[in-house]
This record gives sequence, structure tokens and C-alpha cells, in this order.
Amino acid sequence: MIALGSDQAGFELKQEIIKYLEEKGLEYKDFGSYDDQPCDYPVYGKKVAHAVADGICEKGILICGTGIGISIAANKVKGIRAAVCSDCFSAEATRLHNDANIVAMGARVLGPGLAVKIVDTFLNTEFSGVERHIRRVQMIEEE
Repeated sequence: MIALGSDQAGFELKQEIIKYLEEKGLEYKDFGSYDDQPCDYPVYGKKVAHAVADGICEKGILICGTGIGISIAANKVKGIRAAVCSDCFSAEATRLHNDANIVAMGARVLGPGLAVKIVDTFLNTEFSGVERHIRRVQMIEEE
């Protein structure tokens, strides 16, 4: 299952991502926000991060204006590796090398077509499992 979250700036783009997930038959849980009214992105970043860290969801997708603030909030949760991606190469690399479990995007940065391609790349790329990448992910996880 995929966890989804956005603030008001990301709400409309999140609806496009939901259409993509439904077309692909992928299960998801929407943790909000549920409209375009002003709200606080850390609330939704942390909800999605906890769902992923607790194993309720396998991966997460977060959207705010830039993707930056919501990813910072998510990365406060132990076990989360949220990466802001604005291109498919970064989405692929962060899965291959960092085993990122959440992709964050900026609704004011990306159009819906590219955002869907980034999500598709992120969800369909496996962690490489190469020893040096395993070691580096372990180093990230250390306090």
C-alpha cells in the first residue's frame, strides 16, 4: 500500500497521482489534506512517514509547494528516507542508491505529467542491494 499526503498547495497534484494509482490498480491510503484549504504540511508529512515507518504502508508520496518542507518533516521520523525529486533520474537514483521509501514533489515545480512519471519511476525501481549502498544507508540510519 502507498501512503499519500499533501498540504493545500499539493492537493490538486495529489488528485492526479491518485488517478494514476487507481489506473494501475495500486492500493493507497490518503492521509490528507482533503481539500485546498490552508493547512500545515508537517502534519501530513509526519502522518505519511509514520505509516511507512510503522509498516502500514510500503512507500509514501508527499506533495507540497516545493516538496522541500514536507520532506524535511517526514525525515524527522526514524527509518524514513524521503527524497525530493523533480526528475525521473533522481527518482530512480534515490531508490537504487538510497533505498528511499518516500518521494516528495513540489506542485509549484512540476506539472502533472512529469509528476506521474516520477511516481512511476520511484514505485517501479528496486533498491540495488549493492554492498556500498547498503553500507551508506546503514550510515544514514545511525544517529
